[in-house]
Amino acid sequence: MERLSYIDEHARSVDANRDRAWKALLKVVCKDPADPATVPTGFVLDSAEPPARLALKGRHWFSRYALVFELDEEGSSRTRIRAKSWANFPGPHGKIYRALVIGTGGHKIAVRRMLRQIAAAA
Repeated sequence: MERLSYIDEHARSVDANRDRAWKALLKVVCKDPADPATVPTGFVLDSAEPPARLALKGRHWFSRYALVFELDEEGSSRTRIRAKSWANFPGPHGKIYRALVIGTGGHKIAVRRMLRQIAAAA
């Protein structure tokens, strides 16, 4: 995949060890929590390194993108989950799409909501 431009990073600490936080991440992100490859429509699994990293990527006519979750121990029963995003938006349609997705704050809202759901599931 081409080199993507950095978009942003959002993070949340959860009251769970890294194994529990990993299970919560898969429960929220994957259609089948037992199979990290069952990611949402629009994404494919790039890599899964339990319980530390889940990398997703995707593409369509207006963008190429990646979303990477990293889980860092903050102690024996606390984990920081970071969601990092990269994307390219080629051409004039991509520019418009970027304005709609990133410029409106929709991406930020969606990622933060996902992190809240993961925290609740942990």
